[in-house]
Amino acid sequence: MLSNSDIDRIIALIKREVVPAIGCTEPIAVALCVAKATEALGETPEKIEALLSANILKNAMGVGIPGTGMVGLPIAIALGALVGKSEYQLEVLRDSDSQWVEKGKQYIAENRIHIGLKDNITEKLYIEVSVKSANHTATAIISGAHTHFIYVEKDGEVILDEKTLSSSDEVGEEKELTLREVYEFATTTPLEQIEFINDARRLNENASQEALKGNYGHALGKTLSRPLGKGIMGDSIFSHILSATSNACDARMAGAMIPVMSNSGSGNQGIAATMPVVVFAEENHNTEEELTRALVLSHLTAIYIKQSLGRLSALCGCVVASTGSSCGITYLMGGSYEQVAYSVKNMIANLAGMVCDGAKPSCALKVSSGVSTAVLSAMLAIQNHHVTSVEGLIEDDVDRCIHNLTRIGAKGMDETDKLVLDIMTHKQ
Repeated sequence: MLSNSDIDRIIALIKREVVPAIGCTEPIAVALCVAKATEALGETPEKIEALLSANILKNAMGVGIPGTGMVGLPIAIALGALVGKSEYQLEVLRDSDSQWVEKGKQYIAENRIHIGLKDNITEKLYIEVSVKSANHTATAIISGAHTHFIYVEKDGEVILDEKTLSSSDEVGEEKELTLREVYEFATTTPLEQIEFINDARRLNENASQEALKGNYGHALGKTLSRPLGKGIMGDSIFSHILSATSNACDARMAGAMIPVMSNSGSGNQGIAATMPVVVFAEENHNTEEELTRALVLSHLTAIYIKQSLGRLSALCGCVVASTGSSCGITYLMGGSYEQVAYSVKNMIANLAGMVCDGAKPSCALKVSSGVSTAVLSAMLAIQNHHVTSVEGLIEDDVDRCIHNLTRIGAKGMDETDKLVLDIMTHKQ
């Protein structure tokens, strides 16, 4: 039985990890760091140097920057300096418009920006930005989490210094959850204490609907909802889940100025943890309370998995978020805790090892793959069918299964991560 202090702790954890974001969180985090350094400088910088961890660089190379029609870090950095506000956090560029974009293009053309890899760091989420004007310099560093500043200084005078703290200090050395605690919290906490999760529904459902007004990315969501898509996939709950989820991802990865609710620092994870649950609940005629609890179960499962995986890794985040949505869908089908655990085992058995090769428009395809597996896993789980402990990574204990997955993603795929970045940066 969860204590009141446990409930308060978990609510604070969800509110910290499920937050609004505009644009892919890696380039946006770089823009946030630039904005903070510029604010410390007190004037528009003449030069900007951004030194990044390999995972940040990988996830920022091929993604659209909101409202710009442009891809990649230079425009994100320019706008962070010109119009960014650090108080907006992951919505740092929300004041940008076409005039600021033109100024940003000019800023880039003047060769004011240098981007490089930060040497000799182990932290996978690391952003160091130094800015210079005629008479002053300033530096800001983000590490461990997309909005976690560990260092700020101007002209050698230190404003903030938390370099000695580990990245886990940012979340207060959270006691690691178990899946049973996740399920108990989602299904028993008084409804009024968890209704805030419906903000994720509102934001991400709106993003999905807004995506239909344009042709974003590879337009996977729109393709699935057109006669061709319906002819192949059918006009079913399953196809509607894939279309609605892909729509939001299409728009976000292509740089639409549309906020989404993120999970653990990733907008795509927030979308994949939200939209499959929302669409299934609406079409299955679940109650509002059931939908709210399913969304909490989905998002908190994703947060739990990320606790041991880390925020950035070689394992595609859609594996994590889709595992959450599979749990939520299983619950909406009337599933018990045991059946929710079965859905997790089915997910891990199928999707372990899916490689993250950076944030980009084709992420919609990976999200769709994860979400389709989420539905299939839930369908099997509700019938008490699950991958057993004699098969591959799966153990009888579901929490050990999750840790097998995160060990592969956090440790086993390190060399894969390096190779992926090498391929991405040495294309002919």
